Amino acid sequence: MNLESQLQELKMDYVRLQGDLEKRESTGQQVDPLIQQLEAIEHQIANVRQQLQQQSK
Repeated sequence: MNLESQLQELKMDYVRLQGDLEKRESTGQQVDPLIQQLEAIEHQIANVRQQLQQQSK
């Protein structure tokens, strides 16, 4: 999978998890695991973006 595709997939996962998080918050369910997943995806997105920048140099 190329980096652009990987970045798009990570973004879609992030948006999906945000929706799940909002649903859980509204029903009073535990959200800590989802927050951890969102943070992990944020780091992955940052890494992929950094790799893309390095490739374009």
